Amino acid sequence: MMNINKRGGNNLKTLDSVRKINLGCYPTPLYQMKNLSEKAGLNLFIKREDLSGLGLGGNKIRKLEYLLADAKQKKCGTIITTGAAQSNHAMLTGAACRVLNLETILVLKKRGVTSLKGNLLLSKILGTEVHFVDTDDKEIVKEEIDSIMKQLEFNGKKPYFIPTGGSVPLGVLGYVSAVFEMITQAGRDAIKIDHVVCASGSGGIQAGLIAGIKLSSKNIKVTGINISSNKELSKTIVDLANGALKLLGFDRNIVEEEIMIEDYVGEGYAIPSTEGTEAIKLVARSEGIMLDHVYTGKAFGGLLSLAKKGYFDKDENIIFIHTGGVPALFAIDSEF
Repeated sequence: MMNINKRGGNNLKTLDSVRKINLGCYPTPLYQMKNLSEKAGLNLFIKREDLSGLGLGGNKIRKLEYLLADAKQKKCGTIITTGAAQSNHAMLTGAACRVLNLETILVLKKRGVTSLKGNLLLSKILGTEVHFVDTDDKEIVKEEIDSIMKQLEFNGKKPYFIPTGGSVPLGVLGYVSAVFEMITQAGRDAIKIDHVVCASGSGGIQAGLIAGIKLSSKNIKVTGINISSNKELSKTIVDLANGALKLLGFDRNIVEEEIMIEDYVGEGYAIPSTEGTEAIKLVARSEGIMLDHVYTGKAFGGLLSLAKKGYFDKDENIIFIHTGGVPALFAIDSEF
């Protein structure tokens, strides 16, 4: 999948040497948004991670390919993960586990839309077990997860825990892989990639993009649009990216000064913003592509806002990563 020159005498691995299970339909499409490019006066391209095949698609599948392979290797039969009530990652974990005949338990914060809509409806259809915890405190959520895992172990089962968004170094390798897929596609279609823009919540996708580009030795900028309330997002991304590089035996560290993040969370995580809602309408009415209120709408709204401020260089080719999340459109009330 990729060749990395040896540096500093280290024995470097290739991504192909890291165990994974194929769950998605790859490569996902990469093409120019011609109507939007003309309207916005930009060279806009889109990487359709929402068309990755499992469930209703999304970026989390690439991470799960590595994480669930690790779980299977360790002979774990029950997967536990966590997130917000309408977590795309949580729903897709349940879908992936159905393919692999694994049990799934979701421990979700009882915040936002908790009725049977959006991703919770999909989890119900999948038959995924859901536990709600009525708190915003991560430590209380962790205590609930620990309690469930101990009970499973007492019952003779072997659980495997995946953190929010699958954002751990092993999961991040999914987007290191995506970088090389994207570079291959761009080369085939004679597209020069100058700038990549993505939503950044738990930080995993941005970390993987940065690490992959570092390994590729390409001169490509990555801007993350912060859609969460994480005050230490830059540090999180650095730790995840360096952790992924370490898994591949790469000895060059990424530093926090290299991380480009712009804040467009608005009133808060999963709360619709005016810019995000306008971006959803614009992209749908220009390209027939659906974005969501939580991630991609805010991220694309942020991209357009930054463009108006002169953030991007003239004639840059900008690739927007569509991370999925469409089920949120059917859960969150918003004025269109």
